[in-house]
Amino acid sequence: MSVIALAGNPNTGKTSVFNRLTGSSSRVGNYPGVTVERESGRWKLPTGEIEVLDVPGAYSLAARSEEEQIAVRALFERGDKRPALVVVVVDATQLVRNLYFVAQLLEADVPVVVALNLIDAARALGAAPDTARVEKALGVPVVEVSARTGEGFEALGARVQEVLADPAKGRASPAFHYPAALEADAARLSPKLVASSPREARAMALWALLSVGEGDELTGVTREVRSEVKEIRAGAAAAGRDLDSEIIGSRWAWLDGLALAPARVAEPRSATERIDRWVLHPVLGTALFLAVMGILFQALFSWSEPLITGTEKVFDWLGAVARLLLPAGVAADLVADGVIGGVGSVLVFLPQILLLFFLLGFLEDSGYMSRVAFLVDRGMRAIGLHGRAFVPMLSGYACAVPAIMATRTLERRRDRLVTMLAVPFMTCSARLPVYTLVIAAMLPPRRYLLGFVPVQVAAMVAMYLFSAFCALASAAILGRTVLKGPRVPLLLELPPYRLPRLAVVTRQMWLRAKSFLSEAGRVILACTIVLWALLYFPRGAAVSAELAVAREKATVEQLAALEMQASAERLRASYGAKLGRLIEPVIAPLGFDWKIGVGLVGAFAAREVFISTLGVVYGLGKDAEESGGLLRDRIRAERRLDGAPAYPPLVGLSLMVFFALSAQCMSTLAVVRRESRSWKWPAFLFSYMTVLAWLASFAVYQGGRALGFG
Repeated sequence: MSVIALAGNPNTGKTSVFNRLTGSSSRVGNYPGVTVERESGRWKLPTGEIEVLDVPGAYSLAARSEEEQIAVRALFERGDKRPALVVVVVDATQLVRNLYFVAQLLEADVPVVVALNLIDAARALGAAPDTARVEKALGVPVVEVSARTGEGFEALGARVQEVLADPAKGRASPAFHYPAALEADAARLSPKLVASSPREARAMALWALLSVGEGDELTGVTREVRSEVKEIRAGAAAAGRDLDSEIIGSRWAWLDGLALAPARVAEPRSATERIDRWVLHPVLGTALFLAVMGILFQALFSWSEPLITGTEKVFDWLGAVARLLLPAGVAADLVADGVIGGVGSVLVFLPQILLLFFLLGFLEDSGYMSRVAFLVDRGMRAIGLHGRAFVPMLSGYACAVPAIMATRTLERRRDRLVTMLAVPFMTCSARLPVYTLVIAAMLPPRRYLLGFVPVQVAAMVAMYLFSAFCALASAAILGRTVLKGPRVPLLLELPPYRLPRLAVVTRQMWLRAKSFLSEAGRVILACTIVLWALLYFPRGAAVSAELAVAREKATVEQLAALEMQASAERLRASYGAKLGRLIEPVIAPLGFDWKIGVGLVGAFAAREVFISTLGVVYGLGKDAEESGGLLRDRIRAERRLDGAPAYPPLVGLSLMVFFALSAQCMSTLAVVRRESRSWKWPAFLFSYMTVLAWLASFAVYQGGRALGFG
């Protein structure tokens, strides 16, 4: 079966054309980075079926972004996997800008058929291109189509069959007039690149000269070639040459010389332009943006809560059923707490992930998200990022896992890494119960700042502001040190407003959620079982003789309390508790004892597990959050040998700072591994956040003691 690729700039209706050809359903992206996955389908033609690959949208084959790299890989596969031809979808209302991509493919000796999509919209604007003239200028077949109405698809099928039968009909050689020095640079690189023809090798050399050195990896370029490109660029700069201008300028000069842009007639202001007068207004647009983000934030924080609670109850029920069906012992505990509990710890994120991607997909398909990126770009550039990084960082207030997954919408790998390494600093919802317990148990309830602001309220607000500051500061520092790279302007197309298609948004939401479950979920489950084993074994440790006697004589009412006490004794004898005691010398300078150390070990499964782990330590059972008042009172009543409170306010402040800055979440590390495709970055994230948390908590606790607050 013949294979063809469907390619083109973002916002040309490429995926809509794909759906029309194959009858399948796919996402319609509004800006670069939305359509990440390559999809395929079958197109039925009179001569038989052909396979169509829908590759990510790309403005250029100089692959700076991950999505453009995916497009290059799809278009220039080796051997039988390589598409026989490329159907390039061009926006007929933006003809010349879209033809830059076509010109690059022609330069690389790729068989091409051009589909002028949105031809009905171009006619409505009085700016329909002269198709015959465009075809003559390019030298390849050009067909008018409309994915909305179905116009022109029979003619497109006929031209595709022509080129499949005779690929020469889809090939042309644009007469770019490159400077002689640039031709020499390309000739120096071409022999070192693997290509199917000399023309393709020359084109790849020009892509390398444009892409390498920008801090991103170009597909198919070896270390030797990358080093030579940097030498060529350095030599050109020393000679006063601008390689980017030479390459890009020569191509645009050829396109402009074709004079294909149709003359536009005077037109009334469109609905999109009228809406943008308000949406992009510096004051009104910002107010609308804050309202929309507030709704998004509220949705992730509270709307998903019933689904999260329901998920937890389902897995609690499944655990109880497992205990009924299995004989009491290690096997029952492993299945109920390790496996079922571990799966539950993965799926508990699913409601937020589904909701986040549904809302983001809705806003993206409507055209609003590109406006958001435009509005916040100036502020984000101060920390070395651009406007698209704002939404993932904001989503971190709900949960870092879906927020890190949302970094896929960023073009450059460097920007994605900076953002995903900064997101874990945001005060996620899992930190909130920890802050609530610590503030209630360790900070005085009847103290006021400035005479009227409760200390406990001020502490909670301060933690949220502190997290936001740390996230922005870390992004600024990482972007200037570990992930240093050139600042790039936000190149953004503002598409017209559209009514989102519910089926398409829902499908893409599920595909992304499934990706999380299949990849990050495995790591989370494995870590959960390991942590369960640390807090469960060794089972040979017997409870005290007094407790054993008491259990024999206990009534039914007393037995539950004694079981909690037995669980506490077993936990104190577990490997996790031993680990807590082992790290006590390290955390003692922060004001923490072994009990908090055990809580920190358990909190690695999920930050809120800190509470239930402390609940078991204090003999209150795993439902410590539901009996939070009792746990709070136990913590308040804890005393040192000298009778002083074991956990004064200074310890509480130190503990909150530690939780604000540490990477106490295996799910976050797992999803960073999944998104970065490397263990290096989660290891770096865990190391630098843990060191930073220790240093900050040390400064708070020891500094407070030096000032007399101990």
